[in-house]
Amino acid sequence: MTHATLCADKAVVQLTFSDGATGTYPFLWLRDNDPAGFHPDTKERVADLTAIPLDIRVTEALIEDTDLSLTWEDETATRYSLDWLAAHRPGHRLADPAKTGVTTWRADMVADAVPRLHAADVLASDAALRDWLMATQRSGLSVIDGLPDDREAGIDVAKRIGFLRETNFGVTFEVKSKPNPNNLAYTPIALPLHTDLTNQELPPGFQFLHCLANEATGGGSLFSDGFAVAEDLRTQDPEAFELLSTISVPFRFHDGEYDIRSRKKVITLDEDGALKEICFNAHIASILDIDPDLMPQYYRAYRTFMQMSRDPAYLVTFKLKAGEMVIFDNRRVLHGREAFDPNTGYRHLRGCYVDRGEFESRLRVLAR
Repeated sequence: MTHATLCADKAVVQLTFSDGATGTYPFLWLRDNDPAGFHPDTKERVADLTAIPLDIRVTEALIEDTDLSLTWEDETATRYSLDWLAAHRPGHRLADPAKTGVTTWRADMVADAVPRLHAADVLASDAALRDWLMATQRSGLSVIDGLPDDREAGIDVAKRIGFLRETNFGVTFEVKSKPNPNNLAYTPIALPLHTDLTNQELPPGFQFLHCLANEATGGGSLFSDGFAVAEDLRTQDPEAFELLSTISVPFRFHDGEYDIRSRKKVITLDEDGALKEICFNAHIASILDIDPDLMPQYYRAYRTFMQMSRDPAYLVTFKLKAGEMVIFDNRRVLHGREAFDPNTGYRHLRGCYVDRGEFESRLRVLAR
């Protein structure tokens, strides 16, 4: 049975739940989260915090059936579900079904070990869709196979998640050799490992590359888990890790119509110091403009990260076949391409992006 204790001197209500868990709930927090302060349809907050005195007091706290019942000094009465209070204990983050955890990988994840699902299953089954999303988020990399010979087939799979992210390259983009390219992806030369669009204010989340044809000699795909590289760098070279995670550097894309610039740290951490994202793209790195006194050690750190990401110990390589689509977290997994000879056959991938927010939203909805 759940017990409630009113601690007026500390301005909190303390709950001890039937499973032994405890929670401490400040009076102001309880009044701010009065269920009556939320719109019944939209679930948005409609109460005005400025209308609540900072020293608001509870005069009585009782457990009634499955609710906590409170009486306030202004004689307002409120009720809170005990289940809701157990799930929202202050000081404890709300469980999030979109946070499936991360499993870093190195060359030990050979191509055959990359998570793989069939397109028809993902399109027809929410359970298969959820399995695929969870596997992709954990590893940052997966493959969908069995796509029909249809330019829209890969896009249809991406739209099972949510809205596509539009960039200056469009809602979708065609990765093939073409005249007058404005990006190295549109040439047949080798494409060094990188993350896409580091020049954007917010680089895209997950990238989808549907292989329509890959008949040319060469053109294999390269992948490296940036989180694994960063983890090892933190252990092996703390000074380099500190520089790459605290100093931002400029990135820039510019052609006849656009000039898009942004500053990024190569390694971004969350407030707990855990890896959050990798932004690394040497071919759209702008002119380094940091303090000259920092440049020697920064260049060393930057080169070290670059060399590690290219080390065979971190690489997974495979050549996509027509009807396959590779999906990867663009703010974690570095990708690249071997050079290919367009005179030996046709190579054409069709791509799009879905942001992390859309990806996580779909996971939460599927978990309901």
